[in-house]
Amino acid sequence: MNKKISLGVAFALMFIVATVTFTTTVMYTRNKFNQTVSNITQREAMYDKLAEIDTYVRNNYIGSIDEDLLMDSIAYGYMSGIEDRYGSYYTVEQYEQITNSTEGKIVGIGITASRTENGYILVEEVYPDSPAAAAQIVAGELIVKVNDIDLTPETYADAINEIGGQAGTTLSLVVRNGSEDREITEITRRKVQKPTVYSNSFDEIGYVRIMEFNGTTYDQFKTAVETLLNGGATSLVFDVRDNGGGTLDAVVKVLDMLLPEGDLATSVDKSGNVEIIGTSDESHIDVPMVVLTNGNTASAAELFTQALRDYEAAKSVGTKTYGKGTMQVYHKLKDGSAIKITTNKYNPPLSQNYDGIGITPDYEVAIAMEEILSADAISPEMDPQLAAAVEYLTTGTVTASNEINAEDTTVETETDIVNGEETTESEGEESSDEESAEDSTEENTEE
Repeated sequence: MNKKISLGVAFALMFIVATVTFTTTVMYTRNKFNQTVSNITQREAMYDKLAEIDTYVRNNYIGSIDEDLLMDSIAYGYMSGIEDRYGSYYTVEQYEQITNSTEGKIVGIGITASRTENGYILVEEVYPDSPAAAAQIVAGELIVKVNDIDLTPETYADAINEIGGQAGTTLSLVVRNGSEDREITEITRRKVQKPTVYSNSFDEIGYVRIMEFNGTTYDQFKTAVETLLNGGATSLVFDVRDNGGGTLDAVVKVLDMLLPEGDLATSVDKSGNVEIIGTSDESHIDVPMVVLTNGNTASAAELFTQALRDYEAAKSVGTKTYGKGTMQVYHKLKDGSAIKITTNKYNPPLSQNYDGIGITPDYEVAIAMEEILSADAISPEMDPQLAAAVEYLTTGTVTASNEINAEDTTVETETDIVNGEETTESEGEESSDEESAEDSTEENTEE
């Protein structure tokens, strides 16, 4: 039986609904207004305090003020004050270096170098198609003079800075091979593509080391993997030990090549909005895979590891990863400088977030850092973690290891990557970041 309500009751219900809606709206608006007023008041107090300091200093300070340095220092101080662990301010020059890094390029002569005990520059690696390669500099040689600087422990830093410079400019070097010196009177700095992928093979097992994820990584990775598979490799080991991360765009491209159709990662912003930030198509590589990790495996490298595990495409061997699951974005300022702030947390395809905790490997195998050799010298006989990976791919198990249940490999937390789509204004990252490898120490320098 249909029930009817009187017109008066209908109006009463409408009035109640309107009243509740109005009250809710007023409360929400009042809260927003109070927050806005509070923010404006706080900002005014901040500006007033800064203006007060500036006025007093300019009226009483007896020294001169470098206005550019002052402005940079204020920006540095602001970014330090927000206590963003991965946030920072970059000058115009620093941001240009960061941009080149996320593109996979550096400006220099194209070497990786370290310092010897007597202060010489030891060439560790010469990049292909670089000024150093054209000048026939080879790994193992020593640079003993840069322009007019004779290398000593005291002059090493100055010499390294001297090698760096603007593209198109020149410098001179004296290079020592054994007891023989030769002078390179002119070598021109330019942009050089940085190698980020190295490969090798052990019988039918292909080995690929990924040093970082940047704008050139995918092409290098694709070439390496296809070469190994076409050469007879029936399984693959991916080494992301000491890989501090990089750009989201780069790691998504690499994962897309390896994994079947599905989501690769999702991000969560400050409002709790969830967004898919990477997908894979149905084309993929279907061979057994293992990922090598350690405590310096971070950010994009952790996403790479856990995504492969989530799709049950790979097992991981090594030690627990760093635990960085937050996304940073670079924002370019009007004067060409930039800031980097943490904007999102992200999750791998199926697992929960691992920020601050890391990813425990399926097979835990300890190793001394000095046992991780360069990609061209590495071998299962010299590397216990690689040996364990080879054993798994050969026998399906790993002996003398601490096997971890899959359920224990991820944790509830958050996550960090440079958003590759914003790295020109902004990954990639990757920094890892952990900053990119170009921000290296004297002991390991790239020029």
